[in-house]
Amino acid sequence: QVQPVESGGGLVQAGGSLKLSCVASGRAFSYVMAWFRQAPGKERDFVAAISWNSGNKYLADSVKGRFTISRDNTKNTMYLQMSSLKPEDTAVYYCAAKPTVHPMVVFTTAKEYNYWGQGTQVTVSS
Repeated sequence: QVQPVESGGGLVQAGGSLKLSCVASGRAFSYVMAWFRQAPGKERDFVAAISWNSGNKYLADSVKGRFTISRDNTKNTMYLQMSSLKPEDTAVYYCAAKPTVHPMVVFTTAKEYNYWGQGTQVTVSS
């Protein structure tokens, strides 16, 4: 079992920055991790994913050039650095994890992930 726990959300003005963290506590095994987000009344959308060895990263087109995903396996922690934030980035951001034996694999669909955090709210004011 892996229990992801997000932190770092908050209220920021458009153009500002935030850094989200996700600590994945529990049994130690290799896993791919990702960020998704869900705005009110909308579906949960993919934001970014990172492979176990950090050798493969994938970001949604809507955040490319603004967001950066990274991880520190010594701390069981994944990060999402968000810059040049826009009001349309407002959502609850969820951390997800999936065990894998492949160090380079990433997944971009929510159904692939086994473990989810409770989410952290990010609000960008105009």
